[in-house]
Amino acid sequence: MKITGSGKLLRIFIGESDRYHGRPLYEAIVRRAHELGLAGATVWRGIEGYGANSRIHTAKILRLSEDLPILIEIVDAEEKIRAALPEFDTMMEASGGGGLVTLEHAEIIKYSQGRS
Repeated sequence: MKITGSGKLLRIFIGESDRYHGRPLYEAIVRRAHELGLAGATVWRGIEGYGANSRIHTAKILRLSEDLPILIEIVDAEEKIRAALPEFDTMMEASGGGGLVTLEHAEIIKYSQGRS
């Protein structure tokens, strides 16, 4: 598969402790994105951050947190991303953890399958 040109970057900000049907929410979202055939997804674990509740989550050694910020980035064509949004929203609602979702323009320069 090769994709170039205009696309969308979906960013989902959640907490590391958010769960969906007994597994980490970030893992469930990535698996669902894969099942839906989206081009790619990456999970980033933050070292510090805060959200709507204004509570700071940090990885500092003296204050180890099990709820660090998690960012999931998914890139694909706009229509595929928009079609998947309701499913991700349902998963986030079911987790009870809240979160933030942003959708941004992405110019896809190169996307092709590498060596296995």
